[in-house]
Amino acid sequence: MPRSPTPPAEPRTTRSLAPSELMPQAPPRVPPDTTDGTDGSIAPVRSAPRSRVALQKWSRLVHAYSSMAALLLVLFFGATGITLNHPEWTLGFETSTSQVSGTLPTRSVTPTGEPQFLAISEHIREEQNVRGAVTDFGRTATGGFITYRGPGYAADATFDTSANTYKATVEQQGLIAIANDLHKGRGAGSSWSWLIDVAGVFLVVIALSGLTLQLVLKRRRRSAVVIAAVAAVVCSIWAILAIH
Repeated sequence: MPRSPTPPAEPRTTRSLAPSELMPQAPPRVPPDTTDGTDGSIAPVRSAPRSRVALQKWSRLVHAYSSMAALLLVLFFGATGITLNHPEWTLGFETSTSQVSGTLPTRSVTPTGEPQFLAISEHIREEQNVRGAVTDFGRTATGGFITYRGPGYAADATFDTSANTYKATVEQQGLIAIANDLHKGRGAGSSWSWLIDVAGVFLVVIALSGLTLQLVLKRRRRSAVVIAAVAAVVCSIWAILAIH
């Protein structure tokens, strides 16, 4: 008997895989409050207290912005602290001294023979361009004297009421001496004294915020305390040796 023809085989259908099936499976996420322990178990994570994080944040902000705000003041008082310790450094800015003289204004003496210091002082300022604040004045046997002081500037005037004359010695110092006097606040007026106070406050804030920032960071706390303690001991010994 003839064989019946074999029916053709049905074509195989292949299923396309989804992209998620082609990508490797990610490991299961661990909750934020747990982590692998040393024995493979799940152990809780110890996160830093919120108060410490907030203190660290504010210490960093205060330290950074106070440093930027007081940058020029810190540089000025740091540099002048060095030049103040070396008064022989003039850097080419030498001191100049000059002598001036003139006649006293009318009505510079009262009928009782008392010198009019204000009128005489203003007359000397106008005629000789003398500046600075009056730091002292008084009478002498023949008249009186007036002293003027400013940053890097000094003028000593004497006058004779009987001869109706005056003379003054004016000393103008260099730029380094002016900066040194500003550092000390000598003859700079009350407004500059306020600026010195502000600079001191900024330096205290910068130091305390920097120290707080180092103490809050656990990995730097020990080294910061050791360095601060060593520096304090060295400065104390240095001060004791300087005193004795």
